[in-house]
Amino acid sequence: MTRRPNILFLMADQLAPQFLPAYGHPVVKTPRLDEIAADSAIFDAHYSNSPLCVPARAGLMTGRLPSAVDVFDSGCDYAFSVPTLAHYLRAAGYVTVQSGKAHYIGADQLHGLEKRLTTDICPADNCWFGVWDDPDRQLPWFHNLENVVNAGIAERATQQDHDDDAAHSAVRWIYDHARDPDRRPFFLKVSFTHPHDPYVTPSDCWARYRHDDIDMPRTAFIPSAERDLHGRWLYRHYDRGELEVTSADVRRARHGYYGSISFVDDLVGRVLDALRAARLDDGTIIVFTADHGDMLGERGCWYKMSFYEHSCRVPLFVSYPGEKGSRRIDRCTSLIDLMPTLLDLALAGGTGYLVEPIEGRSLAPLLAGDSSGWEDESVSEAFFEGVRAPGMLIRRGTRKYVHWEGGPCSLHDLASDPHELSNLVEMPEHAGEVRAFEAEVRRRWPLEELTERVLRKQRRNALVHAALMRGEARPLDFQPFDDASKRYYRGRGNWHEAEARDFLRFDR
Repeated sequence: MTRRPNILFLMADQLAPQFLPAYGHPVVKTPRLDEIAADSAIFDAHYSNSPLCVPARAGLMTGRLPSAVDVFDSGCDYAFSVPTLAHYLRAAGYVTVQSGKAHYIGADQLHGLEKRLTTDICPADNCWFGVWDDPDRQLPWFHNLENVVNAGIAERATQQDHDDDAAHSAVRWIYDHARDPDRRPFFLKVSFTHPHDPYVTPSDCWARYRHDDIDMPRTAFIPSAERDLHGRWLYRHYDRGELEVTSADVRRARHGYYGSISFVDDLVGRVLDALRAARLDDGTIIVFTADHGDMLGERGCWYKMSFYEHSCRVPLFVSYPGEKGSRRIDRCTSLIDLMPTLLDLALAGGTGYLVEPIEGRSLAPLLAGDSSGWEDESVSEAFFEGVRAPGMLIRRGTRKYVHWEGGPCSLHDLASDPHELSNLVEMPEHAGEVRAFEAEVRRRWPLEELTERVLRKQRRNALVHAALMRGEARPLDFQPFDDASKRYYRGRGNWHEAEARDFLRFDR
């Protein structure tokens, strides 16, 4: 290509790859995502660097591990001066735009974006923070299982409003950009909140699936007493035995989740159709991913915030202009790799623009078919509510080691044990391997220092949030602005000039 490519970055929320046809699911229907996958590199071992919304998204945008920029949970901001993917692309001449969920915390609601087209679905203040000083406290905003027992059909819901708005605004922006004399290449991030719980979906999406065809969890329910420390905490907070979740509830929740995936697929289709109608598709890199997954009843667990594969693995498709056909990449990768990758692809060796070291690595060699120099590993972190001390994951090749500070750890071989049922930690023949992983955890993460930083951030958040909620509150939520004086017909110029400005025609 003679000009720099556009980038369309599509993102779902709480979407585990195991529930997509491109990853082998036999029931879920996603024809538009399948269309992207058909001409994409599909990554089979792609991980969230922290299976929770805000830290995962901070890692994605900065190319840093979330802990490196002090983002430990969904109440954490990071400094406006931390360079992001949007900063680098904008500095290189891109127009940087987001529609839908950003989930930035704090006063900087742009982090390098030139435009945000919509407000967020989540609060921008620091209210959703962990409390390690009192880890057994019942957090009033924490998920519970009402979203499971109340799953089903909802013709309209808040999340549907948000995602419709995200798609509509993105479509309108694509047409506006195609008519705009500003010919800068674009980075357009369109981020949906589905299929995040609650597990409700419109009737037309529900009707795409026979209820009896909805598959049930492959791993059996594990009683609370038999779970690890983190698993017991999660159970106490979102289950507690208060709601009797039946097998019918589980099937209905999964049905609603599948319908919500189809809902996202429809919206993705609307954005793709606009891109093609505006004749921008030939020069556009398309990326599709998610921030984290959803256990969706596996092991009796729901939502995210664990290191099990359904929670911390995410899908990734990368489609590059001119590349045809799908190909699988089995090397371990993660969300922090996307920032340097897109700089590399968009700016032709753009990682040279970096002003500071990052933990992410460009995927460009893997996309080009060269894995010879790739270190086959990914890491993830847990510093959020639900733990009393740090948790870390190291995936190397088929081995997956999970460290819980002060609690039982686990080692699994995902090739022979994909459902993580056989913990190798207690087996004498793996003692040396476990010791090596433990030494690596302590070498890579300064655990005592990190613990103090987490506690300090949580205490700050508690004080600042309490203060800002007193008296006259000034919400930090992003307020989108649409300049009405530049739309449709106005007093400047005349009718014909407005028509000439706003026509997008290719028949002449």
